[in-house]
Amino acid sequence: MKRRQALGLITASAAALLTGCTNGSTAAGPADQGPPFRTISDAAADKLMLMGHDPVAYFSQNDAVPGDPAIQAEHLGVTWRFASEANKAAFLREPTQYMPQFGGFCSNGINYAVPWGAGGGPNTWRIYRGKLYVFGGKASRDQFEMETELNLQRAHQYWDSEVAGSNPLWVRYKRLVFRVPHYKTDAALQAEWEAKRAAGTLPVMPGGPQVVPAAP
Repeated sequence: MKRRQALGLITASAAALLTGCTNGSTAAGPADQGPPFRTISDAAADKLMLMGHDPVAYFSQNDAVPGDPAIQAEHLGVTWRFASEANKAAFLREPTQYMPQFGGFCSNGINYAVPWGAGGGPNTWRIYRGKLYVFGGKASRDQFEMETELNLQRAHQYWDSEVAGSNPLWVRYKRLVFRVPHYKTDAALQAEWEAKRAAGTLPVMPGGPQVVPAAP
């Protein structure tokens, strides 16, 4: 009986941690933009967003532009880097216009309630309906875009109910064990993408047909 009670206490404690109820973030970020935030560290910043890319340049230059370590700003407890002082000033005037969705975590990961990888470099981002989304890689972006609206709906649902304001590490561990109902393996998603490419039915986030040649 004592052993059973001990196991029950351990299980309950683990469940409480895994739900992310221990919120380590106190700053109130905009809806769907964090916290938590996905950051990296380098010599010039401990909590650097977008892997050092300029958040404004995605909109003004339609490109992933590395920021200058000498041109940085702190906002909501994390560091944002810019390619120019003008971009920095634009961001500080209206940061929510340029901040990535889902705290800079891979949008496809949030679709599965797994706050993990991120991107922001070439082929790992997309502006859709005026908002910036980043991905852990081109494959993640491609898979997300097979059903953009459905995947966005799911991502917002899991962000609001599980990830926002949470400890992302515990949420990640929970959902790597207890998968969401629509979970598919990378292999299955890649096979689905290849099939859509061969059929010429690949959509993209802006809503038009994706220009990808069919497999020979």
